[in-house]
Amino acid sequence: MMTRTSQQAALRIAGLAALFALVAGPVLATNGYLIHGIGTRAKALAGAGVALPQDALAPGTNPAGLAFIGERFDAGMGLFSPRRQYTITGFPTGPPQFGLLPGTVESDSEMFFVPNFGASWVLSGGSSVGLALYGQGGMNTDYPTSTIFGTSPTGVDLSQMFIVPTWAWKDSSGRHAFGISPILAIQFFEVQGVQAFGMFSSDPANLSNKGHDQSIGSGARLGYLGKFTDRFSLGFSWQSEIGMDKFDDYAGLFAEQGGFDIPSNWTAGIAYRFGTSAVLALDYQEIMYSDIASVGNPFLPNLVQGPLGSNNGAGFGWQDMSVIKVGLQWGTAPWTWRAGFSTGDQPIPPSEVLFNILAPGVMEEHITVGFTRELGTSRAFSMSLMHAPSVSVSGVNPLEAPIPGQQTITLEMDQFDLEFGYSWGF
Repeated sequence: MMTRTSQQAALRIAGLAALFALVAGPVLATNGYLIHGIGTRAKALAGAGVALPQDALAPGTNPAGLAFIGERFDAGMGLFSPRRQYTITGFPTGPPQFGLLPGTVESDSEMFFVPNFGASWVLSGGSSVGLALYGQGGMNTDYPTSTIFGTSPTGVDLSQMFIVPTWAWKDSSGRHAFGISPILAIQFFEVQGVQAFGMFSSDPANLSNKGHDQSIGSGARLGYLGKFTDRFSLGFSWQSEIGMDKFDDYAGLFAEQGGFDIPSNWTAGIAYRFGTSAVLALDYQEIMYSDIASVGNPFLPNLVQGPLGSNNGAGFGWQDMSVIKVGLQWGTAPWTWRAGFSTGDQPIPPSEVLFNILAPGVMEEHITVGFTRELGTSRAFSMSLMHAPSVSVSGVNPLEAPIPGQQTITLEMDQFDLEFGYSWGF
């Protein structure tokens, strides 16, 4: 049963939820279009933490971790800076909308604010409950040019928000926990400047420049966390594919008449404590992008075999992504220090570069650092900093005619993310 203090904290959460809906803006995430870590402390470990819960945002990685968190509140605000560009090499030989003009074009809109927060409460019988809200992923490009697809401006704006209540249960030994998080997902999407593909669309009136459309859906995440010894922990979590309402305003762009579900993913990992003040976290994650038709369908031959928006319409051709995350945490009160590194094969093959000018999710490596400074018995300030070094992928322009292959398209991006977090117990 909640105490009066817990009830007051719940009211604060409700108010912050409303604030989140107002300030959550577009975000271009880092493992494909999914964010590299949930919560300031996990971000400082490059996202590792399925076996190392640190705060009330833990359910974003593993809902079972909530059983080891206690009663607390955590809030964070990130400043995310993706710098993306495309380069066309070679002069066009075909129609101007698909024979792109040579040169390098950089995307505008390089600063985004990304909030997150969560809270957890301890109940009787080994149970805990919590609520977390965070941006899970997204994609944004904003090219101020008419050299791409013959129109200006050109780009996409996709943002995702997750509202995640969680129940976790810890057994009588206090070493093994299970958790479940129902997920309510909200997406916003807009695309501009792709009218040139109208000749390939099943619904040209709902292809481009329709403003922001909204999509709502639901799914779940399940998790297990076991502390087998005082030094060694093992964690596993699985998130279902999240079925989303269709983007009706873009039924002529995305496969399945505007479908854009969120892919399933799973993560397994360990945490090992050594010495008196250090812990190593290692996670392995799989993201199933290819299961989502609008994301995984290849651009060709689908573009000519079925119109955009049809069940087998062209997509971005993304492949599944495997990610390895490793983080090291050390220090004693009042300072805790963190560093991390993650690596994975980016999901865009060279054959898919044309359509992915709109969504250049090419990042592969993330280098992170951070710290927590305790401010008393129940208050703490945290910081994380991430740099994703520049990565590029190149391929030919598949729609250039009459001599395909005379133009090369190179997509390139690097990223920085700075986040500050504050937490307190109640």
